[in-house]
Amino acid sequence: KVEHKDYRWGMVIDLDACTGCSACVAACYVENNVPVVGPELHLRGREMSWLRIEPYHEEYGATLQPMLCQHCDHAPCEPVCPVFAAYHNPEGLNAQVYNRCVGTRYCSNNCPYKVRRFNWFAPQWPKPMERMLNPEVMSRVSGVMEKCTFCVQRIRMAKDHAKDRKRKVLDGEVVPACAQTCPARAITFGNLKDTNSR
Repeated sequence: KVEHKDYRWGMVIDLDACTGCSACVAACYVENNVPVVGPELHLRGREMSWLRIEPYHEEYGATLQPMLCQHCDHAPCEPVCPVFAAYHNPEGLNAQVYNRCVGTRYCSNNCPYKVRRFNWFAPQWPKPMERMLNPEVMSRVSGVMEKCTFCVQRIRMAKDHAKDRKRKVLDGEVVPACAQTCPARAITFGNLKDTNSR
């Protein structure tokens, strides 16, 4: 069992509140420098979105479910990576070391949620799209796996801010891009070790 000392990050999504507007998907693309591949490559299964809205059609209509990395405690993607690029960090995140990844895609094959993405091509940023790249997030190269990180750059920023004030991160100080942009406020993020967390 993994022991989490101060932080164990987690996210809940209220499926009754979610309207399926995909604002969270767009925010994730922009915040994390996720490349857009276009309709042709999308149809070939080369889409790069870290977060998708899945419709489930039933007799009475469609149910919408946001699907992103679940940051599993015993993640099936981690033990199959031959170079330990996929690992569980001390704060409960299922992390990915892009510089270590050699692109075997074993992690993607083992992921039951199919939320890991393989960079088939070097990302293209045609003008003026290069201006919207987030300098806090590296742009991944071709041949590596990538996935949702719970906006780890925002977690780091909040921890640095808290460290300067000699305290822990307070509830609500870390807000991933998807949660920040959700108009229905269906996404809540916080520290599972904090009993007062939303």
